Amino acid sequence: MTNARRIRALVIDDERLARNFILEMLREDEEVEIIGECLNGREAIEAIQTHAPDLIFLDVQMPEVGGFAVLEKLSKEKMPFVIFVTAYDQYAVRAFEVNALDFLLKPFDRKRFKIAWQKAKARIQRERNELLDQRILSLLKGLKAEPSYLERLVLKTNGRIFFLDTDEVDWIEAEGNYVSIHSGEKSYLLRDTISGLEVQLDPKKFLRIHRSAIVKLEKIQELQPLFHGDYRVTMRDGTQLTLSRNYRDKLQDALGKAL
Repeated sequence: MTNARRIRALVIDDERLARNFILEMLREDEEVEIIGECLNGREAIEAIQTHAPDLIFLDVQMPEVGGFAVLEKLSKEKMPFVIFVTAYDQYAVRAFEVNALDFLLKPFDRKRFKIAWQKAKARIQRERNELLDQRILSLLKGLKAEPSYLERLVLKTNGRIFFLDTDEVDWIEAEGNYVSIHSGEKSYLLRDTISGLEVQLDPKKFLRIHRSAIVKLEKIQELQPLFHGDYRVTMRDGTQLTLSRNYRDKLQDALGKAL
């Protein structure tokens, strides 16, 4: 296990012999990084807030600030996993009420310590894996939820190559293996099919209304019903196009209204 993945542990106990016993056993495991030891609750609060350990071995009874008081001072974001260490078994119920991983009753032996330590390692590793899975799922959802659409078109005209922002496009019509891009009073030929360009444009902004035409939704000025479910589409620049009945449902969905 690399240093980045080792379990960072802090030992908090006002009894030197108890601290030394825990530290000695922790040093036998390469998967732990001991980040410090504290003699009282005040030191513990500062150390936890500063170093954010994964796991603390926490004595219940200490002068001035006891183990439970230490936890009460911590925010949820700073809360490490806890193994309580105490000579008083009456605190066991309360220890598990605050979601302690284990409760070591002094005096405990090496075997009992290793049981608690293995339980802690398994729990911490499981949580790390769950957090990693959540990050991966969030990333995949983000990639799926935010497809990339064209923001600029690369156009050629009179031997020049220039860029046209899709926000400047009013409407598009098919011309064989080309499409004609209309922007204001100008138009440009682009070597692409209208179907190929359609899937590259943001459907929240652009909509195909006919097998040979795509319009920018905000540039539509008026719709007039024709025969057989078709509509005449008048653009803001005065251009008149036809909405085929085959594409009417898509326009209704985009507008949020029935035609």
